Amino acid sequence: MYENANNAGLDYNTEREKLLVPEFGRNILKMVEQLKGIEDRAKRTEQAAAIVKVMEILNPQVRQQEDYVHRLWDQLYIISGFDLDVDSPFPAPTVAEIQSHPVAIPLKKRPLKAAHYGRNIESIIDLIAGEPDGEVKTAMIRSLAIYMRQQYLIWNKDSVADETIFKDIEVLSEGRIKVPEGISLSKISGDANFARPGFGQAQQGNGSKRNRNGKNWKNKKKQNNG
Repeated sequence: MYENANNAGLDYNTEREKLLVPEFGRNILKMVEQLKGIEDRAKRTEQAAAIVKVMEILNPQVRQQEDYVHRLWDQLYIISGFDLDVDSPFPAPTVAEIQSHPVAIPLKKRPLKAAHYGRNIESIIDLIAGEPDGEVKTAMIRSLAIYMRQQYLIWNKDSVADETIFKDIEVLSEGRIKVPEGISLSKISGDANFARPGFGQAQQGNGSKRNRNGKNWKNKKKQNNG
């Protein structure tokens, strides 16, 4: 069967030249190739503008961009292989401009010392470490410890001792923060459930809705029976 198809002269896209701008299809490529064969420059320019209009019709979402006409003319040049001599309303793009990559923004990222606490914890620790010793700093350390314990329980469902959190603070601060003696964290009830971000709240919301609906239904049933 395949042999008969090949003998019939069928033309497969996989065997054709690769499209530089595939969203406009192979018919636009054929139109551009015919355009380059027009000898009269004015006529060639007129036909180029007509092709750009067809490209706009084929890709209407491009109108959402402010400079979409300029973009379409650039794509016309790309489709032609940058071999197009017309009076374009915009400067003709070059291969270097099209193929150039944006300059990468250097990011200073340190490896996380404790992933389960997150990167913001390190920034908070740096802030507290610069505070002078006193009641304010002690209160900040205690608030930090409570938050870190909650983060710990999100990813590790087992209970955690206060001393473990205090040690983590001193390790993460590289000894710049010493947890004052006498600090104790409020106890967490055994049925407390700290959910991972974006997971627990949705489920809890659905559960509350069901409970409220169930309660209202029971009340209405009572009133009807009464």
